[in-house]
Amino acid sequence: MNTLKYFSHPKFAMPNIFPTMPNQSLIIETDRGLFCPAGDFYIDAWKSVPRNIVTHAHSDHARRGSDRYLTASDGVNILRHRMGRDAVIDPIPYGQIIELNGVRVSLHPAGHVLGSSQIRIESAGEIWVISGDYKRQADPTCRAFEPVRCHTLITECTFGLPIFRWIDSSVVAADINAWWAGNQAVGRTSILLAYSLGKAQRVLAGLDANLGPILLHGAVHAITEAYRGSGIELPPAGYASVENAKLHRGKAMVIAPPSAMNSTWARKFAPFSSGVASGWMQVRGFRRRRGADRGFVLSDHVDFPALLETIEQTEADHIIATHGYTDALVKLMRERGKQSSALQTRFGGDEEESEETVETPVVEGEA
Repeated sequence: MNTLKYFSHPKFAMPNIFPTMPNQSLIIETDRGLFCPAGDFYIDAWKSVPRNIVTHAHSDHARRGSDRYLTASDGVNILRHRMGRDAVIDPIPYGQIIELNGVRVSLHPAGHVLGSSQIRIESAGEIWVISGDYKRQADPTCRAFEPVRCHTLITECTFGLPIFRWIDSSVVAADINAWWAGNQAVGRTSILLAYSLGKAQRVLAGLDANLGPILLHGAVHAITEAYRGSGIELPPAGYASVENAKLHRGKAMVIAPPSAMNSTWARKFAPFSSGVASGWMQVRGFRRRRGADRGFVLSDHVDFPALLETIEQTEADHIIATHGYTDALVKLMRERGKQSSALQTRFGGDEEESEETVETPVVEGEA
C-alpha cells in the first residue's frame, strides 16, 4: 500500500493560526492542534482533522473523530483499542521515511509506552522533531528512546525541574515486591495504583509472579491484553473480580488505575494496603494527598538530567517547551545560548491527573 497516497485526503481548510509560534515554522499551533502547513497534516490533534499523526495512545494525545490516523506499527493494537474498531489507522515502521506533500516524515522510538514515537519532519533542509512524551529509563514493555538530531526540538518538560531525578527502575521494582511480601505477612491485599496504559504494564513486568497471584482492574486488563497481542511478554495475571478478591484475599497484588480508588471498587479487597507508582512521589506530601500507604517513584516521563542530556544530543538550536515546567526550561535554555520558547497545548503530561475513564469489559462476578 502506498502510504503517501493512502494518507492523503482532499478535505482541508487553512486553520486559524495563533501567534504563539515563529513565522515560517514547520509546525504551527491551531485551534485543532499542532499543524504542518507544508505537509498538510496534524500531530496529536485535539479535535477531529482529516490527517492525524499520533505520537502515542494516551488520551491527551489521541482523540477520536479524525478521518485517518498514522502511528508507529508497534502501537497499532493500543491505538485501535482507544480509537475504536472503525477508526482508519495507517501503521508505519520506526525509521521509515514517507513523503506527505513533499515533506519527509519519519517516526522514531520515544520510550514512553508501547508504540510511542517522536515525529521527525524535514522540509527544504530544515528538520524539526516533536518528542511527544518520552523517557530514557529502561522499560521491557516498549522500545528504547533514540535521540534524533534536528534544528528545532519540541519537547515535553513534565518533570523539568532539578528536584526530579529518577532512581534505577529495577530498584523500584524490588521495593514494590518487598512491599507486596510485607503485606502478605500481615494478611493484607496489595493495591498498586498506576496509569492503565503504559505504567501498569511496566509495573507488571517488574513483579515477581512467584510471590503470589496478580490481579488486574478491568481497564488495566484490557490494555494488557492488547500489549500481549503486540508480542510483549508479561507475567500471568487475572481479572480483579469479586471471586478472585475473595479467593486471593491477603495474598494478591492488584494493579488498578488511580481513578478506581475514588469508587467503592476497592472495598472487595479489604483489608488492603494501597501504593502509588508515579514520578510525583518525588514530591513530599503527594502520597498523603493521594491517600496511599506507600509511594514508589516511577515515571514514564523523562527526568531533569535526562531532559538536558536529550536536548544536547539532538544538537537543536531552537528548543520549544510544552506541557510541564515550560517557563523554567525556556529560561535555562536561553541562559545556555539557545533560542527557546514555550508552546501551550492541551496535552496533560502529568500522568495520573490525566487519567481517563476507560470502558471496562463486563466480566461475570466483577464489581
